[in-house]
Amino acid sequence: MPVWPLRPHHYRFRSVWLLDAAPGVVYAVLERTESYPRWWPQVAEVHRTDDRSGAARIRSVLPYSLRVTARETRRDPGAGVLETALHGDIDGWARWTVRPYGTGTRALYEQEVEVRRPFMRLLAYPGRPFFRLNHTLMMRAGRRGLAAWLARHEGI
Repeated sequence: MPVWPLRPHHYRFRSVWLLDAAPGVVYAVLERTESYPRWWPQVAEVHRTDDRSGAARIRSVLPYSLRVTARETRRDPGAGVLETALHGDIDGWARWTVRPYGTGTRALYEQEVEVRRPFMRLLAYPGRPFFRLNHTLMMRAGRRGLAAWLARHEGI
């Protein structure tokens, strides 16, 4: 019998992307969020509202889009960290940590969010495996898209 989460609307995600580019190059691409739609198919739109904030629309395999606003809470190139606070259909935070790995880069993506969108809250238990799979597929496509972008734009 499955053990259901005590907080059904709460999610923690963690993805590791190994990339064939220097950490500084990867960091530079990741900090330019307005370019995400060019290489990450599921990031449909990003609009900057000021130098530290923006709005995004994200859509993956499932037939819905998430709308979020993001506010930069940490930008530390020396530590390789980019962190944002998220609000909207999901509330929480997301963080990239970029480090050298062999001759390339290890980019760790971590996210902790609470779902606010009503239909997703209603489907919390039966939809949870599908929401998690949707996120996994989105991250997989993002890694592939970034790797291809880096190969085309070497030395950005």
